[in-house]
Amino acid sequence: MIKVKVLFLLSLLAAIEAGANSWSTVTQPAAMGGVAQSIGTYDAGCLSGAMQLPLDGLGYQVMRLSRQRFYGHPDLKQTIEALGRQVASQRLGVLLIGDLGQPRGGPTLSGHRSHQTGLDVDIWFLLSAQAANRSLTRAERESFGAPSVLAGKSDTINSAQWSRANEQVLELAAGLPTVDRIFVNPSVKRELCSHYHGQRWLRKMRPWWRHDDHFHLRLKCPANNTNCVGQPPLPAGDGCDASLAWWFSDEAKNPPVKPYKPKKPVLPALCDVVLRQ
Repeated sequence: MIKVKVLFLLSLLAAIEAGANSWSTVTQPAAMGGVAQSIGTYDAGCLSGAMQLPLDGLGYQVMRLSRQRFYGHPDLKQTIEALGRQVASQRLGVLLIGDLGQPRGGPTLSGHRSHQTGLDVDIWFLLSAQAANRSLTRAERESFGAPSVLAGKSDTINSAQWSRANEQVLELAAGLPTVDRIFVNPSVKRELCSHYHGQRWLRKMRPWWRHDDHFHLRLKCPANNTNCVGQPPLPAGDGCDASLAWWFSDEAKNPPVKPYKPKKPVLPALCDVVLRQ
């Protein structure tokens, strides 16, 4: 717990140094030229023409409303709504939506070095039964926890928190054409590989540290967003190979500790215009 608090404080200091406070105090989106634009990289950028995701929709509900991070590129809004409709039509439950981005993107005050261009969203693995028949109250959206799908501190999937429905949701999400990749805990990736080895959609499932209580869905740069910088193409194959085995090695679990040196992200010059509007 102490380690988590230290990491949070270090992240907060880095965000403040990066000027995140300016971005976090903006309450309304900005529009340049009438066309939504994701600008820069996922972890050093901003967003013009953001849209707010409705707090309740078919197959989903937005959580942690106090954070005010329910804005994104129109493509992200449409993608979440499309996934919600598919989840609802197949009666898989209700998606609980975590962070999208701020009204104009940019660095946040706490956590999430990414989510800066309006193309990222966190979606809980928990498919809430309580949200199936009613709209959760504001208090519930703040107090509900996102349980880990791992058993304790192990690499083992907890069958009480994981089901076939979770796998179906991930497959549906990977099948959406706007989705570039989905970050999941390495154990989740391994579980998927044990059931779906060789299937093409697994290629989009990218193992990453943590992500044991939610998956992180990332979109491609929209075609007409010339100032958006995407990630390199995904490697070939389904990822159920030695590259996955590395995540369970001592090297992956105990990365070398480096002295903390916060780096100020360099945002594109266009982001200054977006912030001042």
